[in-house]
Amino acid sequence: MSGTDIASGREPVVEASRLGKFSWALFDWANQPYFTVVTTFIFAPYFTSFVAATPAEGQAYWGYTQAIAGVLIAILSPVFGSIADAGGARKPWILFFAILCSVGAFALWWAVPGQQSGIFWILAAIILGTIGVEFSLVFNNAMLPTLTPHSKMGRLSGFGWGLGYIGGLIALFIVLFGFSMPADPLFGLSKMMHEPDRITGPMSAIWFLVFIIPMLLFTPDTKSTGVSKRVAVRRGLRELLVTLRSLKNYRNIVFFLFARMFYNDGILALIGFSGIYAAGLFGWETTELGIFGILINVFAIAGCFIGGSLDDRLGSKPTIVISVLGLAFASVGILSITDGEVLFGIPVAMPVEGGGLFASPAEIVFMVFAFVMGLFFGPAQAASRTLIARMAPAEKVGEFFGLFALSGKATAFMAPLLIGIVTSATGQQRPAMIVIFILLLIGAALMSFVREPRHT
Repeated sequence: MSGTDIASGREPVVEASRLGKFSWALFDWANQPYFTVVTTFIFAPYFTSFVAATPAEGQAYWGYTQAIAGVLIAILSPVFGSIADAGGARKPWILFFAILCSVGAFALWWAVPGQQSGIFWILAAIILGTIGVEFSLVFNNAMLPTLTPHSKMGRLSGFGWGLGYIGGLIALFIVLFGFSMPADPLFGLSKMMHEPDRITGPMSAIWFLVFIIPMLLFTPDTKSTGVSKRVAVRRGLRELLVTLRSLKNYRNIVFFLFARMFYNDGILALIGFSGIYAAGLFGWETTELGIFGILINVFAIAGCFIGGSLDDRLGSKPTIVISVLGLAFASVGILSITDGEVLFGIPVAMPVEGGGLFASPAEIVFMVFAFVMGLFFGPAQAASRTLIARMAPAEKVGEFFGLFALSGKATAFMAPLLIGIVTSATGQQRPAMIVIFILLLIGAALMSFVREPRHT
């Protein structure tokens, strides 16, 4: 089957086989545990609560690592994307960066509780893992326009994000019911040394390398141009400079990338710090955080599949705007919760020792807003990937996905950095969270300047 983008006049796309498309979507399944159990629900709260001296110091450290990784990703993603366009094939780059991510993730096993000496090596491993997984996404995303017609991209992109959240959900089940909750965890892991938390690094590394194999074997890759790596690098850098100079000819894409700088920054910060905030506010440990992550992922899975269909029916732009405003609403709700109060002043009981799981009124309110948050995460991100795939020129798709990654990271260091600075200055976790709400609103407002191309 084939389809044509009327607005861009693209040649029809030969649709990949079901196995090829499924294997491409499985890449999201492969990388998602790193985001789910390492950077969001398990390892990140463990690091901030038990590895660093205090939760506030840990949150500041975590913010700085994400800021450094964000700067590196912002600078280098367009470069790698342009090199990929010059060389053609994407899979070798995907494998290289997947291995890089896995090395960083595996090293997190050595993040022992109360670590003072050597903590900067752990921070370096976090940065390495983050840039590895993000760069691999640049090349995998660039394969999307070659696999299915533009009229079906929303469903394929949403399906990939949905598979990713299912993978993250299963990873959380493994951590929770295999390592955290049993009196005798699998492999004899020591709860005293927080080995169930630390095992998330090696587990996500192995998971990543195993589940990218179908994509490497069955998903059709762009044909190699036959040029050497050195020539591809030189040619790619030259083409990138040409594209950057001619961005005035791609104003619509520039408007979108500029809007995404803000709303994606807010999304990443909301994902990254909601678990950390809950751990500090309610004293949640691995079991509570794991169940929290499972419930969030259930809503995220539903949101991805619904959002993918809406993307193809309503368009990517409306799907993005609706989702970002939904996330802004959720962020305000989470911001309204503090010790003994919800909704900016209503007194409620906090968790007590020996109380039921998520039984306190404060936790219940938090979970309601967290479910709203989960519902809109996937559609906002999947529709963004679809929109740039529909707008990018076919011969520059790698470059524009590199710029797409830049737009997600060019200011992404700002939210973690501001959160780190404000947390360090106030000694509290809550005041910095308002940064997230502001970024989401700015991004949604800027989307009004974007025109979405028609597709069939």
